[in-house]
Amino acid sequence: MALNLKLARVYFVLLALTVVLRFVLGNVAGFPYEKFTDKVSVVILTFVSVLLYAAFARAFLGYKITDAAVLAMTLGFVSQLAIFFSTALSYVLGIHSAFNNPIALNQPLMEAVPFGQAMGIRAGGVVVNTLVTGIGGAIGWALGGLLPAQKS
Repeated sequence: MALNLKLARVYFVLLALTVVLRFVLGNVAGFPYEKFTDKVSVVILTFVSVLLYAAFARAFLGYKITDAAVLAMTLGFVSQLAIFFSTALSYVLGIHSAFNNPIALNQPLMEAVPFGQAMGIRAGGVVVNTLVTGIGGAIGWALGGLLPAQKS
């Protein structure tokens, strides 16, 4: 686990930048959610990173498929925690952000989502999306077979 956290340092910086950028675009710059969410997305960042990390971990670190899945799930879990706590922070601060937008919570656009319901949705996302990133890690591991083997 310590190696996975060490490997993920670059990812954690990108994740932090993405979270801050989502707050800034929605609150400071006032962009509508629909205009930036597909360009600055924690989920997209996570999934692309999971594929690449797992592929390169196989090719250059000799990771087995289970190791790659655990690495991917680590990235996915931290990403989901960032989303969970960013959503909570949005409610605590009383701001409308990209994290508590009804679209982001898969709810009808016309109604505000209560705090408890939003946190329940996010808690489910922590579990489900962590497992999904594990699958992504396995796919990335398989793609790692296409990379040239490391020379001794």
